Amino acid sequence: MKVILLVSALWLPFTANAEKNILVFGDSLSAGYGIAAEKSWVRILHQELEHTHPGFNIVNASISGETALGGRQRIARALQQHRPAIVIVELGANDGLRGYSTANIEDNLGEIIKQVKRSRARVLLIGMKLPPNYGKPYITEFENMYSRLAEKHRIGLLPFLLEGVAPEHFQADNLHPTAQGQPRIMQNVMQKLESLLN
Repeated sequence: MKVILLVSALWLPFTANAEKNILVFGDSLSAGYGIAAEKSWVRILHQELEHTHPGFNIVNASISGETALGGRQRIARALQQHRPAIVIVELGANDGLRGYSTANIEDNLGEIIKQVKRSRARVLLIGMKLPPNYGKPYITEFENMYSRLAEKHRIGLLPFLLEGVAPEHFQADNLHPTAQGQPRIMQNVMQKLESLLN
């Protein structure tokens, strides 16, 4: 018994001081589509945290083209593998661009959030907006979906990931920011992430 207690006591400082993982769970906007990996907002955020919150480590599990359903199917494994303290959920844009039912998108995002909360990690949900050609009713319902989820599950929300990114800082597809737009995205995320870090 004494040996067990001694081992436990020796282990405590190491676990207490271990880096806490922040899991970025998103699509191409977080995977750094079309730019060098070191220029992406996730990498810039990692560099920022090294200076301001050195106890945290970024793990990027984002996949270009990912949907809310795809995220729902792989969140359990990601949580088990990385055991994050915080999860940044940035999904739904691809679903919206494909015109999927907002009820289905909301259900899938809700399940991701519930699994994250069951793992006792904190959640920052990141919202998106759709181009005007999708029609006002669908666009409005899509945007409102994120605020409903945040309110229902009592989690942090960044309403729009790309807020303030200059038009000239988008790639030719007008969907993905260039390297020049990534620092602004990082700032948007950091403003909402700060309270979870503390």
